[in-house]
Amino acid sequence: MSRVLILGAAGAVGRACSFFLVNSGVFKEMVLADKRVDVLKEVFKEIYPHAVSLEYVDVEDRSNLMKLMKDSDIVLNAVGPFYRFGVKVLETALDAGVDYVDVCDDYDATVKMLELSSKAVKNGVKALIGMGSSPGLSNILARLVSDYLLSEVHAIDIYHAHGGEPYEGPAVIQHRAHSMMIDIPIYLDGRIVYTKLDSDLAKEFEYDVEFPEIGTYKVYLYPHPETITLPKYINVKKRVTNLGLVLPPEYAYLIRTLVKAGLFSDEEVTIDNTVVKARDFATAYVLKKRKEILEKAGLTKPTGCLMITIEGLREGVKFKYTFYTVAKGLGMGEGTGIPLALGGLLIKEGLIKEYGVYPPEAVVNPMELFRLANKYVTTPMGRGIPIKVVEEGPEGRKTYSIEELFMKLSK
Repeated sequence: MSRVLILGAAGAVGRACSFFLVNSGVFKEMVLADKRVDVLKEVFKEIYPHAVSLEYVDVEDRSNLMKLMKDSDIVLNAVGPFYRFGVKVLETALDAGVDYVDVCDDYDATVKMLELSSKAVKNGVKALIGMGSSPGLSNILARLVSDYLLSEVHAIDIYHAHGGEPYEGPAVIQHRAHSMMIDIPIYLDGRIVYTKLDSDLAKEFEYDVEFPEIGTYKVYLYPHPETITLPKYINVKKRVTNLGLVLPPEYAYLIRTLVKAGLFSDEEVTIDNTVVKARDFATAYVLKKRKEILEKAGLTKPTGCLMITIEGLREGVKFKYTFYTVAKGLGMGEGTGIPLALGGLLIKEGLIKEYGVYPPEAVVNPMELFRLANKYVTTPMGRGIPIKVVEEGPEGRKTYSIEELFMKLSK
């Protein structure tokens, strides 16, 4: 298993994943594919053609996609938005009989993809979906706590804030708009309930959160898939939520305003004999205003924080664990693309045993993931994924690194 195909390699996530795997030297052959071959040639000009090959791909052209997949051992999919393309690409991978990893962060697509699990088993395919930051690391940290730290899990709350990336494509904008338009799942008191972003229930979850080293911001509900997958694999008594925002808040407010105005619909209008979808206009307008908004807010470099709080009991005693990772100078591309690459390495090394379609908490051993991260990941903060752990219990509050936690658990 030595040939990896990375779809969407011209985007922020695909770029980060590709550079990481090139530096790892794990795969003998790397094929980077995208519709924008000119962008691929510019981004990867220092390593093409000696380290990678570049290919044109349109994921809606099934024959083109199938040919690339059949020549590969693993497919890493970074083509969004996943509510439009995720199911189609996974179905093609299953028909090609090739193992698959993606960063799907749309819960509606996740539901449809999980329904393909029996087909994956039949075709001998291992498919790991939602292997990014949130979802991805958030799921694996929740499993870590459930497996090793708490005997009873009461609540899992996932928080994320990020912005300032040097590049952002249309797929990211459309995903955010989609997240504001669809029903949002929340796991409350043993069942999943659905609400809209502007509902009275949703407003109960709009509150200020202090993100370490980033600042305090008001978060709102996201329809990320952890709220539907975590309760399937972890017995959570009370609550699973996913809340976040895009930085600066004015940027998210612009998208939310256009969503409320109906400008992210598929409705078509004719302007000077040119037919334009409202969604395409809104996306282009947001991207046009983005630089101005970032400069006005003074957000000159990528900034982000992923934080997960998990509460429950250990032998009848209350504990609360908070995990957080802060990235300054690294953005969504690295935060999502590196876990995607690690998912590929897990499959390559035979550490994903189950055939089928699964979210990370179902098949990823947290210890094995962080062992791989310590071996291959290097950031300005050091080796491995820089995660801090805060434990609150009867002996007070303790803070340590994820490595120190693993040392403690291995004793």
